[in-house]
Amino acid sequence: MSTVTTPSAAAERMDGQTAADLLRTAADLSLVLDAAGTIVDCTIGNAALSRDLGGDLQGRPWLDTVTIESRPRVEAILREASTDWPREWRQVDQLVRLGKEIPIQYRAIRFGTQGQVLAIGRELRAVASLQQQLVDAQQALERDYWRFRQMETRYRLLFQSISEAVLIVDAGLRRVVEANPAAALLLGDSAARVVGNAFPQGFDAESTRAIESLLSGVFTTGKVDSVSARRRAGATEMVISASLLRQDDTTLFVVRVSPLPPDQALAVLPENEAKLLKAVAGAPDSILITDGDGRILAANRAFLNQVELANEHLLRGQSLDRWLGRSGIDLNVLLNTLRQHGTLRLFKTTLRGQYGTSADVEISGAAVEHGEQPCFAFFIRDIGRRLGSDQATDGLPVWVAQFTDRVGSAPLKDLVRESTDVIERLCIEAALKLTGGNRASAAELLGLSRQSLYVKLARYGVGGEVTEAE
Repeated sequence: MSTVTTPSAAAERMDGQTAADLLRTAADLSLVLDAAGTIVDCTIGNAALSRDLGGDLQGRPWLDTVTIESRPRVEAILREASTDWPREWRQVDQLVRLGKEIPIQYRAIRFGTQGQVLAIGRELRAVASLQQQLVDAQQALERDYWRFRQMETRYRLLFQSISEAVLIVDAGLRRVVEANPAAALLLGDSAARVVGNAFPQGFDAESTRAIESLLSGVFTTGKVDSVSARRRAGATEMVISASLLRQDDTTLFVVRVSPLPPDQALAVLPENEAKLLKAVAGAPDSILITDGDGRILAANRAFLNQVELANEHLLRGQSLDRWLGRSGIDLNVLLNTLRQHGTLRLFKTTLRGQYGTSADVEISGAAVEHGEQPCFAFFIRDIGRRLGSDQATDGLPVWVAQFTDRVGSAPLKDLVRESTDVIERLCIEAALKLTGGNRASAAELLGLSRQSLYVKLARYGVGGEVTEAE
């Protein structure tokens, strides 16, 4: 028959070393204190904690080894220590080297005949780190939440205050999700009643088909497009433009609705002027009118094709600078020239399209009298396919043709030498131009030594400002 040994009986037979090893295994820090609260002995079972604490605890009052805020908790631990384990753990911030603090959770038991206390501690640095990460994450969420709230407030204010009619339409259900007051007014209803309705609704049959085709095309290609449409209740023509917006897992259309007022001036124009206006609208060269600041008022179909837009309405109010090659430079030159001289001829630049294409163009212009506000007319011609003026009919440059014309009137070696001299001079001038007159850089660019370059400069009489140190 086996004898069962209880934990209490086993503990009574433990020697001091075994008890210390047991405490080192069960706890990160064990303190033995006398009745006055002075640390008599300590056992550290954590290597990192041992490096931080070292032998600084033994012989010191426990209250002196903790932060001021933790002293009431230490006093409570000592006061509540009894022969039975208390139910609560209390967290104490233990002072270590270099002024650091380590959170440790303690429980204490009183033992012996002289009121000694054994305090068992568990290090909480890992828990404190996790708690700090949780607090940081919560604060980041709070900041993001308030930032999104502010963005939403600005969006709502802008959406409700703009004069352009805008609808947000669910691409799958084809129902209006949001509508600003301008859209509700244009569609002849209140915003609350427009939201939730099917779109398109209230347009004539032909316009409804055109709008549905527009939405399908925008959904497939993702490109902004527009069509003209009419409401059943009125004869006012509208321009419907749509773009695609993806939000989380939902696809939405941003639909803009703009009235297109009938042009009353066409009805009263004399026949010849009406023909002229039609000719301008159908001209193969781009023609457009801007205000004094370069914002487009009207443009013909050729310009729409060049900038890759489907409707003139998308141009109105836009700055011409948006499509010119050198933003901020070309338009200022054009406007200043027209303000000073009234006309402009053959200004070369590039014209960019909506989708990244570009073309070399020549721009001419004229100031137009229009009340108190000046207007400017621009005529833009694509010169990308034009034959260069320096080409002969046989495809050779003019200067080459000049040499070939002299065949028979001069020996070949003289013609070759003269052509070589011309080429050398042109290359040297180009290198000096590229380097801003820096002769050392020009020599390196040409693959010559400085001395060779100086000889050729003197030979051809090519000067230019010298920017290097002689």
